[in-house]
Amino acid sequence: MKTIVASLLVFALGCVLGDVSDAADNFPSRPLRLVVPNAPGGGTDFMARLYVQYLPSLLGQQVVLEYKPGANSALGTEYVAKSAPNGYTIGMVLTSHLINPSIRKLGFDTLKDLSGITLTGVSPLAICANPQLPANTISELIALAKKEPGKLTYATPGSGSSMHMAGELLKQMAGIDILHIPFKGIGPAYPEVYAGRIDLLVEGLFGTIGPAKTGRIKQIAITSPQRVAGSPKIPTVSETLPGFSVLSIMGVVAPSATPREIVNRLNRDFVAMLRLPQVKSRLAELGTEPVGNTPEEFDAFIRAEVQKWAKVVSAAQIKAED
Repeated sequence: MKTIVASLLVFALGCVLGDVSDAADNFPSRPLRLVVPNAPGGGTDFMARLYVQYLPSLLGQQVVLEYKPGANSALGTEYVAKSAPNGYTIGMVLTSHLINPSIRKLGFDTLKDLSGITLTGVSPLAICANPQLPANTISELIALAKKEPGKLTYATPGSGSSMHMAGELLKQMAGIDILHIPFKGIGPAYPEVYAGRIDLLVEGLFGTIGPAKTGRIKQIAITSPQRVAGSPKIPTVSETLPGFSVLSIMGVVAPSATPREIVNRLNRDFVAMLRLPQVKSRLAELGTEPVGNTPEEFDAFIRAEVQKWAKVVSAAQIKAED
């Protein structure tokens, strides 16, 4: 009897593995659903629509967008984590995906329940100031903050955002005290900085280019490890504080149990899409540099960033607002 049971179990396992193999071999045989963890509009939506436009010719299937905003992008990501691991439901992840495990209780495990497909793009943030602020470099800003601790203020689109994290990392690495002023979105912060009621603004570099050209703000530094080709005159924070790096990211993930063959197929097509000249030029409009790394590299990046921000959050005692 034991022999018969064992044989049946082996047979059943073989059938399951065969089904998975067949599914991977035939993937994709129907349209894919891409979960966007933000509301329509903005840079995330711009990127998602690029996927919809250019991926079908590579995948051989349509890609349908499904918007699931909420909880600083965690709601949509949880939906992906709990979806069937067959490659037909995948999700976009943003910088908030790296920060959320440290500031809120999640209904999924960021590192165990999701598998990276690829990091699709990165873009720097800019640390800007009211033009009248007597500091034009990071060194001068640090000196001013140390001279008047607690007096300087910086605006961001909200607590727990990558912009907030950039400000807190600057404070910790430079040993300064500046006051965080969170807004519900970055739009309302600009007039406060223009008027000098708030000293500093941390925002995506792309969004600050127009106001800087008209003289309403001045760009002091960017948060990427190296200067960027589009704005080569803006120094990096790391030129003053070696090792400083904060990037806004966009990537794509799948449920962790998704067969590796399917993850690799998705990776191949996403990377091919990111290499298209027309996609590169569209991303340049967004101030985003395409990446297209391997699933293993993206998983390692996520692990490292989660650990990095956990330390920053702990030191600053940051809590989620929602």
